[in-house]
Amino acid sequence: MKKVAFYTLGCKLNFSETSTLARLMEQHGYERVEFNQQPDIFIINTCSVTDNADKKCRKIVREAQKINPDGYVAILGCYAQLKPKEISEIPGVDAVLGASEKFRLHELMPTFEKVPSGQPAQVFNSPIEEAIEYHASYSLNDRTRTFLKVQDGCDYPCAYCTIPLARGKSRSDTVANVVRAAKEIAERGRSAGAVKEIVLTGVNIGDFGLVDGQRQETFFDLVRALDEVDGIERFRISSIEPNLLTDEVIEFVAQSKRFVPHFHVPLQSGSNRVLGLMRRRYKRELYADRVQKIKELMPHACIGVDVIVGHPGETDTEFKETYLFLNELPISYLHVFTYSERPNTTAIGIKPVVPGHVRAERSKMLHILSDKKRRAFYESQIGRDATVLFEEDIEDGKMQGFTENYVRVVAQYDPLRINETLPVRLTAINAEGLMEAEEHATVLEHH
Repeated sequence: MKKVAFYTLGCKLNFSETSTLARLMEQHGYERVEFNQQPDIFIINTCSVTDNADKKCRKIVREAQKINPDGYVAILGCYAQLKPKEISEIPGVDAVLGASEKFRLHELMPTFEKVPSGQPAQVFNSPIEEAIEYHASYSLNDRTRTFLKVQDGCDYPCAYCTIPLARGKSRSDTVANVVRAAKEIAERGRSAGAVKEIVLTGVNIGDFGLVDGQRQETFFDLVRALDEVDGIERFRISSIEPNLLTDEVIEFVAQSKRFVPHFHVPLQSGSNRVLGLMRRRYKRELYADRVQKIKELMPHACIGVDVIVGHPGETDTEFKETYLFLNELPISYLHVFTYSERPNTTAIGIKPVVPGHVRAERSKMLHILSDKKRRAFYESQIGRDATVLFEEDIEDGKMQGFTENYVRVVAQYDPLRINETLPVRLTAINAEGLMEAEEHATVLEHH
């Protein structure tokens, strides 16, 4: 039995797909091991949102060679679809699988051959137009929370983004299939206990409902159906475009039995002119309206924001416009991305180009703003009762977990509390900026 190890770079969607691929390999006679346990085969699932993701892929290949110089190395994922020739020439890489081929990994594996030193890797890479099949995926036994893929691909032509080139057109599972998968997750559970939380993931999950190119269902249909699934305590929406976050979805989450009050809503810029350059499908006024609607119905909801700094054409004035816009919004944290040039995107042709040092300075300013926003949000939660799902990431004798509204709570490690949802009262923010909490008396008596 050959040993295979997986390494995942990038998003929750990649983690859901890696986990599914690993289970397929196990079903076909391979033994899954950790990356550092001398595997015969290394599978690296890549991201290519930024240049940094590409560099990380090269670094992991080098690490694999150190662990087992004779190990077989296969690269798949977004980077593999976008730059197969470039990857095939990385020393130590033996195979490259594109978007249409990665879910045939178990079929293609017997045909793989170790590439002699100095020779390019085998490439299995179809044009992205052929990536039309939907492959259902979910993670299991990898993390406390399960990532459930409900949608793939994207039809939005954002100027800076390569994802449509890497994953193809928008396509979805059906509501019935996703509900079936959620029930299967609830039934299969985990070795340490049942799955408590499912995170819905995809490239553009608000566009859910496209099957064979036809709109058959909506994201709202999916949310309503999943809310009725027994055995899962929480559902979390990973990220949703502001123009697809409808009133009915917000209103439903506000009174939902299982969907938590946490929204991650990409903004990218607070300047309408820059949003136009980016080819986004909304203006800042709509974004502000979405935030207001959430806070109106769920005052304690957590709202995360994606924002890009240094996009071509972004002036100092427009960056300040973004900064002030974000500063005034009742949001909870930012994910800040520094713009990086990506081949075959329309942003490459936009002038003027923002110098690297200016991009770095803008990024620094927004990271500081994010820290302030998170701190203010956490302070607003002190004294509130919440439920924490503690995870398996243990550091310095401490365990961490998230409340329904995504407040990160730290506590002394207790193996009995891992993967358990526990009622707590949020009490204070520690020196690291994490929330401390005390359990309710009823919980203490139970233990």
